[in-house]
Amino acid sequence: MRHDPHQPLTEQIRACTICAQRFAATATHHQPHPVVWYRPGARILIAGQAPGMRVHETGVPFNDRSGERLREWMGMNNAEFYDRDRVAIVPMAFCFPGYDVRGADLPPPAVCARTWHGQVMAELSDLRLVLLVGAHAQRWHLGVKTSLTETVARWRDHAPRVFPLPHPSWRNTAWLNKNPWFARDLLPVLQTRVREVLDD
Repeated sequence: MRHDPHQPLTEQIRACTICAQRFAATATHHQPHPVVWYRPGARILIAGQAPGMRVHETGVPFNDRSGERLREWMGMNNAEFYDRDRVAIVPMAFCFPGYDVRGADLPPPAVCARTWHGQVMAELSDLRLVLLVGAHAQRWHLGVKTSLTETVARWRDHAPRVFPLPHPSWRNTAWLNKNPWFARDLLPVLQTRVREVLDD
C-alpha cells in the first residue's frame, strides 16, 4: 500500500486498507475502519490492543464497558479521557481485527505496528505518562517476553512514566480477583500520577 507523504500522518492512517483481505476473510467480513485518536501534543498515551466491534461501529475508542473500567482505574471522567490534546489512544492495531472461531477478538495484526507505530511515537514527543494495556502493547513498548502477570507485577520497575496494565475487559475480572495487589498497590499510584500530569 502506498501512502501520500504530504498528508498528515493521522489522515494516512485513517485511509489505510493494508488489512482489507485479512478482514474480509474473518467471520464478520468487515472493511478496515482505522480508529485514530491522538494529537501530537498529548501528555498521556494509552497503548491498547485493538478496537472491538463497538469501537469499529462508533469510531470512539474504549466506548464500552472496558472503557468505563479503564477510566475508573485512571480516575478520569469522560471529558478528560477523550481530550485528544492531552490523551492519545494508540492501540497496537487501529482496526477491529475480527473474531476467531470461539467468538473472541483476534490478535492485532503485527503489520499495523510495523507500518505505523514508529511514526506515531515520533509525533508523540511530549508524553509524560504511558499506559500499556495488555501483553501486545507491553511487548512492543517494553520489549519484554514475560507473561502479562509478571510484567504488571513489576510495574515499579517502569513507574512513574510507564504503567503496564491488564486489559480492563470484564473477562479479566477473575484475574483482578486473583491479584488484589493490582487495585491495592498500583491503582492509587497510577491515579495520583494521572492527576499530576493533567493538572501540571
